[in-house]
Amino acid sequence: MAEAKLSGVGVSPGRASGPVVRVTDTIEEPASTPGPDDPYAESALIGPAAEKVAARLETMAAAATGDAAAILTTTAAMAADPSLVSQAEQLVTAQRIPAARAVYEAAGHFAQALSNAGGYMAERVRDVHDVRDRIIAEILGIAPPGVPELTTPSVLVARDLAPADTAGLDPAKVLALVTEEGGPTSHTAILARSIGIPAIVAVRGALTFDAEAVVVDGDLGSVEAADPTAPVVTATAGGAADWNGTGETADGHPVKVLANVGAPTDARAAADAGAEGVGLFRTEFCYLDADDEPGVDGQRSAYAAVLEPFRGKPVIVRTLDAGADKPLAFLSPEAEPNPALGVRGVRVAFDRPGVLDRQLEAIAGATADSGADVAVMAPMVATADEAAWFAERARAAGIARAGVMIEVPAAALSAREVLDAVDFVSVGTNDLAQYTFAADRQLGAVATLNDPWQPALLRLIGMVGDAAKATGKPAGVCGEAAADPGLARVLVGLGVTSLSMNAASVRAVGARLAGVTLAECERAAQQALAAPNAQAARTATK
Repeated sequence: MAEAKLSGVGVSPGRASGPVVRVTDTIEEPASTPGPDDPYAESALIGPAAEKVAARLETMAAAATGDAAAILTTTAAMAADPSLVSQAEQLVTAQRIPAARAVYEAAGHFAQALSNAGGYMAERVRDVHDVRDRIIAEILGIAPPGVPELTTPSVLVARDLAPADTAGLDPAKVLALVTEEGGPTSHTAILARSIGIPAIVAVRGALTFDAEAVVVDGDLGSVEAADPTAPVVTATAGGAADWNGTGETADGHPVKVLANVGAPTDARAAADAGAEGVGLFRTEFCYLDADDEPGVDGQRSAYAAVLEPFRGKPVIVRTLDAGADKPLAFLSPEAEPNPALGVRGVRVAFDRPGVLDRQLEAIAGATADSGADVAVMAPMVATADEAAWFAERARAAGIARAGVMIEVPAAALSAREVLDAVDFVSVGTNDLAQYTFAADRQLGAVATLNDPWQPALLRLIGMVGDAAKATGKPAGVCGEAAADPGLARVLVGLGVTSLSMNAASVRAVGARLAGVTLAECERAAQQALAAPNAQAARTATK
C-alpha cells in the first residue's frame, strides 16, 4: 500500500493544499563527443553565454529585494567568474571536447572544491550547479531546467531548488514548497520565509510520492495526499498585520524583535518591516571579494550605510566571521583537514589581531557617523577567556558594549562564565545545532538533526537563558530559529530576551508574541523540553 503521508523538516510555517507540479532536477549531462572541428571557435561560445546568464541574473536581482536580491547578486557573480570561463575554454582547446561538456566539467571541479571546504563554502555548491546548467542551456539553445511556467496555483515538489528559481517564485502561483534535499538554513528555507509560503525540506520520497495533490503543513513538517478535486487552499500569515511594532508579550514582558542584515538593502527592508533594531549585522560583505584587506575608511563608510536606517536604535555588529570555511585571499589561510572545526571566526583574530582592531576602529567610526546604538559581538567563541579577550579589545576601541555569539556547545555549557566576561550573548542556532549534532547543516540526509525544534538544542538554549537571568544580562537568538513564530514562544519561555530574523518574518513573530503571555511561553518551553523529538516538540506546543 502506498504511503499517504510523508514527513520532513518544516522551515517556513503555514498550511496550504493544491495540485502538485514537479520541478526538473538538472540538465542532462552533455556528451564528450563529437569533438569540435574548430576548438577555438567552439571555446569562443562559452564567454558570451556566461555573460548572458550573468546579465539575466543581475536583472532579476535588480527587481528583487532583501534576501532574494542578495542571493541573486551572488549567483550572477558566479556566472561572470572569469576563472570558470577560462577553465572551460582551456578544456575545449586542450581536450577538443564540446563547449557544453567543458562547462560541465569545469563547474564540477569548482563544486568539488567548495564541497571539500565544507561549511559556508559547501552551501554554494547548489549555486554552481545552477550557473552551470544555465550556461550549458545558453550554449545549446535550450530551456534551462527549473520551475516551469505555472498556469494555476500549485505546490512545487523538487529534489532541491536553485537560488535563482526560488528567488523568482510568484507567491500568487506557488502555494508551498517541498524538497527532498536541503536543510533549515538552505536558500529554499530562507527565501520561502521571505515570501511567506509554507516549505518543508528533507522530505524523502517526495518526488516519487504518488499524489496529484497534497496538503503541506509547514509547522508540523508533513505532506499528505489530498483530493485533487478539492479547492485550492492558500496559506496566510494570520495576525501579522495587527502587530503594533512593540516587541512584548500580551502581559507586557519585553522581547526585542530585531532583524538580521548584511547589506544596506537589507537594512532598509528591515526598517520598513518595523524591526526594532538589528540583532545581527553580518560584516562579511566588505571582505568577500577583496584581494587585500579593506581599509578602515572604506569599512567605516560601508558600515555607516547599513547603520543609517537605525539611527537611535540598537544594532549588534558581528565582527568578521571568516577563516577556513570562508577563505579570504588576504588572510592566506592554510589548508585544514576539517575546515568546519578549524581557524574561523574570532580564532582568526588570535593570529591576526590587527585585522580585528582595524575593523573595530571602523565600526566605532561608523557608529559616530550614523547615530545608531551599536554593540559588537564575536563569532565562534568557545570559552570565557576568549570572550574576555574580545571584550577588552572592543572596549579599547571605544565601543561600550561587547558580546559574543553562542555557536559552540562549550560556550552554551559555560554560559554563566561567558556572561560574566561580556555584556550580552546571542545564540546562533544554525551553527549551534550543527556542532551539537555533528551534522552538516546543508546536508539533506541529516537535516532532521539540524531542526531547531530538537529538544537537545532547546536544552542548551535554556542553559543560556538561565545564565542570562542569573547575571541580569541579555541573551538573544539570531539564527533562523528566531523566524519561526511558534518556536519564538518557546525561546522566550527559555529566557531569551531578543529575537533577530529576516525582515519578512518580523511582523509575524511580533504579532505571535503579542498574542501570548509570558506564562504561556514558559509552559510551551517546558512542553518542548520534555518532548522526545523535534516533531513531538512541535505538536506538543501547537
